[in-house]
Amino acid sequence: MSVQTLTLATAENTEIISHDPATGEEVGRVPNLSAAEVIAAVKRARAMQGAWAALDFKERGRIVMRARQIVLDEIDAIARLISRESGKPLTEAISMELTPTLDLMQFFARKTKKLLRTEKLDIGQYGLMGRSSRIIYKPLGVVGIISPWNFPWAIPLGEVVMALMAGNAVVLKPSELTPLVGLKIGEVFKRAGLPEGLLQVVTGDGKTGAALAEAGVDKIMFTGSVATGKRVAEAAARQLIPCVLELGGKDPMIVLEDANVLMAASAAVWGGFANSGQACASVERLYVHEKIATQFIEQVVAQVRALEQNIGTREGTDIGAMSSERQLKIVEEHVNDAVSQGARVLVGGHRRDDLGGMFYEPTVLADVSHQMDVMREETFGPVLPVMTFKTEEEVLRWANDSVFGLTASVWTRDASRGRRLAEKIEAGTVTVNEVLYTHGIAQTPWGGMKQSGIGRTHGRLGLLELVAPQHIHVNRVTSFRDLWWFSYTPRAAELFRGLARRFATGNPLQTSLLLPQMIRRLFERRN
Repeated sequence: MSVQTLTLATAENTEIISHDPATGEEVGRVPNLSAAEVIAAVKRARAMQGAWAALDFKERGRIVMRARQIVLDEIDAIARLISRESGKPLTEAISMELTPTLDLMQFFARKTKKLLRTEKLDIGQYGLMGRSSRIIYKPLGVVGIISPWNFPWAIPLGEVVMALMAGNAVVLKPSELTPLVGLKIGEVFKRAGLPEGLLQVVTGDGKTGAALAEAGVDKIMFTGSVATGKRVAEAAARQLIPCVLELGGKDPMIVLEDANVLMAASAAVWGGFANSGQACASVERLYVHEKIATQFIEQVVAQVRALEQNIGTREGTDIGAMSSERQLKIVEEHVNDAVSQGARVLVGGHRRDDLGGMFYEPTVLADVSHQMDVMREETFGPVLPVMTFKTEEEVLRWANDSVFGLTASVWTRDASRGRRLAEKIEAGTVTVNEVLYTHGIAQTPWGGMKQSGIGRTHGRLGLLELVAPQHIHVNRVTSFRDLWWFSYTPRAAELFRGLARRFATGNPLQTSLLLPQMIRRLFERRN
């Protein structure tokens, strides 16, 4: 089977057939929904949202925690479904998708009330005048989520939980490559007692996703390619609705001369090849200081040779299949382009035809340059290109020489040096002596700079993307009119000049010098 999904015409509609990318076996079939059906789903979700928003956080959290228990009870079966649709090893389905979301579910079920609590604002001297200001957070309404195939459980489920806890309804469009995982999310919440219609899962191809972006939702959460992200942003702009876009990366890993070589090499191998390199935070550019390069690369190559590549559902598999023929061809193109320009393949470099599915060997490339596609365009596959550097200035210039800016990492025994360099890297998340996994920390924000996208998911910043802040301002002094109201008499003009000179300093002592004028203004007769 050369492709994972097929769209077949039926008498009434079309359906999508999902195949296991490792074996070609059919996993299941789902409807390819029309624009009209997507619009109907959004309307059903909207009809349910008001009653859901009226529930308190504790009641919403109970349902999320019931859903969490269902996931925990059925973790092996869900992991198997994820593995069969995406090609990743069962162990990665558990460690990189299910475990992080189980943590996320309990965190937001228990902490959303605190994270969205009313905030009292310090309004300076206006507070001395009987005024107060607060920010409250209100649900947006209906949130549309368009999710990717590389993490078909973790990415959408996290956004679903956060949107629901914030009081929204959700319409989820899973990738056409992994639709059954998306439907499983909907099934879990239905069994947990989520009111019918509050979470709608609409399956289909790119046209279904485009229909959701145009269907009148109140915000769009999209994870995918830059090209598609731009179209989603255009659709959102036409409707004057906000969107969050997570569009991938070309993430650098910088290994300084004082790094723990074995630790950093192990991190590079996992960060580059977990999920067959199909993570937006995968290590796609590896920069190693020339003093340790030989030792470091030898260690990396040795560890890569020891990886077990096979069907994801088989015990002991480290590297599974890639998720689509299209992505595998991109990997082949990048490797072939690099080799044609002088790069050396240290290990790997070929498709694994012997395994029968969409497998590409974990590959390490040396002698690469920034003129090669493998160092400039998102590969999104099991390829680790390595360059050496001499100075901090040189490697920072290379690290920032990208249209992407999602994540990066710095490896050093000197934590303060690592933090200093991290702050100079143009990326939404920069880790020191860690790689790849912070998407799995519910408390931390996720999102990028430049063409890696706009907005954030996860953490409080991600939660704030799913609510509308409302400012409430109250004047408790109702006996006197405001100083700046009509009429604009000469005495008023003189007071306003005084306010500009003294009140606007923010210093109450300066303002107190204006009290006689202010009192006269309060009792001044209107013309």
